[in-house]
Amino acid sequence: MIILYVVLFAIMYVFFILPKSRQQKAQNKFLTEIKKGDQVVTQAGIVGRITKIEDLVVELQLDSKSFIKILKSSISREGSESLRDKYQLEL
Repeated sequence: MIILYVVLFAIMYVFFILPKSRQQKAQNKFLTEIKKGDQVVTQAGIVGRITKIEDLVVELQLDSKSFIKILKSSISREGSESLRDKYQLEL
């Protein structure tokens, strides 16, 4: 009976916990490597170019005169890759 619980835990670890931790490590690495000029997408779906990076706050340029400040942790992914994949754009 104990062997069954160990096997069940191992399966849950491999299929649920391990992929989530890998994804979190990749996101943390991405957030530490962002730099001024990168195009990013926020969790809310806002696309912008980074103009300033402070400790926890990032300033995004949405168009020529629109700037917003967001938390660094709310950046979801790199923008040009996701836009290119979704709309087959050449950026």
